[in-house]
Amino acid sequence: MSAKPPRRRELSLDEYDQGVRGGNVAVLARALTLIESRLPRHKQLAEQLLTRLMPLAGKAIRVGITGAPGVGKSTFVEALGMKLIREGHRVAVLAVDPSSGISGGSILGDKTRMAQLSIEPNAYIRPSPNAGTLGGVASKTRETMLVCEAAGFDVVLVETVGVGQSETMVAEMTDVFVALLLPGAGDELQGIKRGLIELADVIAVNKADGPMQKQAEVAAHQYQQAIESLAGRDQKKLPRILTCSALQNRGVDGVWDAVQLIFKDLQLTGELEKKRRKQNLRWLWSLVDQQLRLAIQEHSGVAAIRDDIESQVLAGTMPAEIAAREILRVFLQDR
Repeated sequence: MSAKPPRRRELSLDEYDQGVRGGNVAVLARALTLIESRLPRHKQLAEQLLTRLMPLAGKAIRVGITGAPGVGKSTFVEALGMKLIREGHRVAVLAVDPSSGISGGSILGDKTRMAQLSIEPNAYIRPSPNAGTLGGVASKTRETMLVCEAAGFDVVLVETVGVGQSETMVAEMTDVFVALLLPGAGDELQGIKRGLIELADVIAVNKADGPMQKQAEVAAHQYQQAIESLAGRDQKKLPRILTCSALQNRGVDGVWDAVQLIFKDLQLTGELEKKRRKQNLRWLWSLVDQQLRLAIQEHSGVAAIRDDIESQVLAGTMPAEIAAREILRVFLQDR
């Protein structure tokens, strides 16, 4: 019978702090694992670490990148990341993967698709499982972003799985939001009023190469017309529409130039600070919602009535509103 490998020594708060501040990637990875942990002893240490590192965070450009599966997000992120590294930046990529339905673990797809970027010493890719989190954004993505900034990464790219409410969630934690679209306008053009138009700062039609180049240019023109026809939005705040080919590394510079212009304008007008303060408040209340829901689920009194109430709601014999009120009554009665 083979011997078990020795258990890795746990780091102290000072070791985590000094390692992250020093840009030690191995310690950074362990710090992020600590923050993602659900163990009570890890949560306490993680909170202490975040408190120490918070003053170092906030100096990076935070860019959200979204798009439907197949639009080429990972190819685009790698092309952009390599460009930024050549210009002297340190780039952190927070790629939120679909979770395994069995284990809840990350499939690590984005890291394997960014083979070139993943071996760069000035890049750090953190694939994180969404573990069922609403919108496909890992529950600790915001904390992860702050720790990466404290470690000296001056550009943070948050890539979403591109489903459901992930666009809104990422837009609420980043400075500039980039949406990648496919050359075929079709259904995306029909839904643009209610979708990305309200969130995107930059819309880039990707895969503008070969036989698709002309189609991409036509789609970009259609998006531009659709956006300009919208009423009720400040013309100065309308998203920039561009085309690019991440695969051939064409047009990526233009997308980054647009991101920088928007970011600098936010800085000059003071809107960046206001935007981040509002994001922090939304973050606060989203955490309150999460923790309150967890507390209710773990409450012994609620656990005792949960099956019965859910059965009645499923059977249609109890309105959901009454069921919710009963759960809250039980939860609050001993407080």
